[in-house]
Amino acid sequence: MAEILVKVIRGDLVESQHRGHLVMVDRNGKVLFSLGNPGHVTYWRSAAKPFQAVPVLERHAVERFGLTGPEIALFTSSHGGEEQHIQAIYHLLQKLGLTESFLDCGAAAPMHAPSAKKLTASGKEFTAVHNACSGKHSGMLALALLLDAPLTGYLHPDHPVQQEMLQTVCQCSELTPDQIKLGIDGCGVPVFGLPLRNMALAYARLALPDSFFSPARTKALNTIRTAMTSYPYYVAGTGRLDTILMEATKGKVVAKLGSEGVYCIGLVERGIGIALKIEDGNYRAIDPVVIQLLKQFNYITEAEFTALRHLWRPVLKNHRGNEIGHLEAAF
Repeated sequence: MAEILVKVIRGDLVESQHRGHLVMVDRNGKVLFSLGNPGHVTYWRSAAKPFQAVPVLERHAVERFGLTGPEIALFTSSHGGEEQHIQAIYHLLQKLGLTESFLDCGAAAPMHAPSAKKLTASGKEFTAVHNACSGKHSGMLALALLLDAPLTGYLHPDHPVQQEMLQTVCQCSELTPDQIKLGIDGCGVPVFGLPLRNMALAYARLALPDSFFSPARTKALNTIRTAMTSYPYYVAGTGRLDTILMEATKGKVVAKLGSEGVYCIGLVERGIGIALKIEDGNYRAIDPVVIQLLKQFNYITEAEFTALRHLWRPVLKNHRGNEIGHLEAAF
């Protein structure tokens, strides 16, 4: 059963509650802490992106295309569609020798509301580049080029790109393909359903991959993690937990959001992975849970907690701007 993880307080009453599942494991898969069901199966959604980027790097995309840290971070991103993100995506596609027309993720409004509002005010239409998954899809196109596979149909489950990514996800989470439940993500590609403990295991090994993988895979995972923690703006963007958390901890934490209330963290050098699922899929419950967990186990310093405190106990305001309540972790 899911447990209550977050309370929504208004005045003296608990007005709403968010239930969920949370698990922390080490690199051997030993459960160190859990709430709810560590074996709860859900879709990994965008929190799988760092592992979908692995075969791209293993096949030497960095060397062939001259990729930079921000561009590698974009492969893992659910970017906000801010101007810097869009410019970087165009530059990445140019390095691949491709245009925006090759992206098959669908047009979408930027996640960053001011950027979406600015585009609307200018009369411009949303395109595939503005889609939060355009970085991941650019990585898929890069892998298709490296495999000499068709650039069309790369989102189909039987395409060589998706087959290679499925194998990598299985190997990083210690599952077999028949243990992964496949669905279709919001951007059209396969999405992976698996237990939370296996998601956490993959993040524990993303944090500290040494001795668990081949030299090539270890190098790829280290490169991906370093790109994410060194250039966190390109993983998410302004005001987003991924970016704020990685900036505040300066490389100690690698973090990635997934849709429908999924969140995953790797504690770098400790080799600890964390996976969270908010049962009702509400994003607002994620921040208090993540910050409380890191605070409770002393994985962040007082100075880091101070920088994150506004996410730990988010204030609720009414339409007049009055503070009328807050969210708080329930554990």
